Amino acid sequence: MSHTLIARSADLQRLRDEGFNIQITDANFLVVKDVPYVKSDRTIGFGAYATNLDLAGDMTVRPQDHTAKFSGEYPCDSQGKPLLILQHQTQEFPLGNGLKADHSFSRKPPCGYYNDYYEKMTTYIALLAKEVALIDPFVTAKTHRIVEGDPDTSPHNYLDTASSRAEINEAAAKLAEEAVAVVGLGGTGSYVLDLVAKTVAKKIHLFDADDFLTHNAFRAPGAASLDELRSRPTKVDYLAGIYSKMHRGIVPHPEKLTSENADKLQGMSFVFLCMESGPEKRAIIEKLEALGIPFVDVGMGLYSKRHSIGGILRTVLSLPDRRSEARSRISFASDDARNEYDRNIQVADLNALNACLAVIAWKKSKGFYFDLGHERFISYTIGNSLLSKDDIYDKAHVDTSGICTTNTEGDG
Repeated sequence: MSHTLIARSADLQRLRDEGFNIQITDANFLVVKDVPYVKSDRTIGFGAYATNLDLAGDMTVRPQDHTAKFSGEYPCDSQGKPLLILQHQTQEFPLGNGLKADHSFSRKPPCGYYNDYYEKMTTYIALLAKEVALIDPFVTAKTHRIVEGDPDTSPHNYLDTASSRAEINEAAAKLAEEAVAVVGLGGTGSYVLDLVAKTVAKKIHLFDADDFLTHNAFRAPGAASLDELRSRPTKVDYLAGIYSKMHRGIVPHPEKLTSENADKLQGMSFVFLCMESGPEKRAIIEKLEALGIPFVDVGMGLYSKRHSIGGILRTVLSLPDRRSEARSRISFASDDARNEYDRNIQVADLNALNACLAVIAWKKSKGFYFDLGHERFISYTIGNSLLSKDDIYDKAHVDTSGICTTNTEGDG
């Protein structure tokens, strides 16, 4: 309830976004912790302000009470004299969650009331901060303490303050998929995981049977240690270990998906295909289509010429309403002698860009981003920096060098 109340109440969310350490107790008190104040010996102590909350359901309304409770010694001015302008009552006040206050302060604004809890709490905090600043101007109540995520409302181990600060929580909530799968955790797949792990997708399933080796370290986000590479973890276990620090819903599957076990994708709400071309990919796509699961397929066709690299990246979004259109743009070729991608021409920035295009396509399909063109196919040509959403599969799939660039990425 407390996380929901804060998220739905602009005044409480503003307190959190600005770095105040706030808590809602089971007795319905708003508590602001780590508030600096001057003690009688002119040293700086840290206390907590509290106020009871007036609510309309799961949102705050204008405070009816102008008083505030304080935990700590009675605050003084910079000379160590009690701040009598705050004086109201000194006694024990239970706040809930085992917390208690020692004093009640009264500071009524000129208009007779506070407009919201942000105004109320920052006004009281400022009265103490003014005296603290005369002793140490760098001490502040804005501690930006890390807040743990609520397992009942968030898949993250700590709160997503980035979305709240940008005021895009409602848009971010559209990505609350029940289960997302990333098939193939090579260069592009690992970057897909990096981006999806920062969303509110509840579960993220990882499918790949390969080990995380030295060359993978130069294609994936982050930096593996020498000891980690020596231990030869599977890709899914290595990456799950990293991203589980942030997202509690990472599910590793150290196995390769084939026609024999493609049914493991049943129950997924969206799938990212970052795997090599061939009959196994065809079988998986047929299974996804039969199950009605939307997916994105990514691919890169790269070549080396005159000691430079060229080629095309592509992203195909397949939704249940236009399967044939997506099929026409997905490569199933498994033996393309002219495509030098099989020589492991991969570059981390291209992997990252391909992943970004795929994740943007997913987010558009969920309404997170505007989707005016409803494009299902995006390509990026390296040589001329051409980003296109047109149907170039039949028109421009052959590069000017004569090398085909429609093969999909392997997960090596």
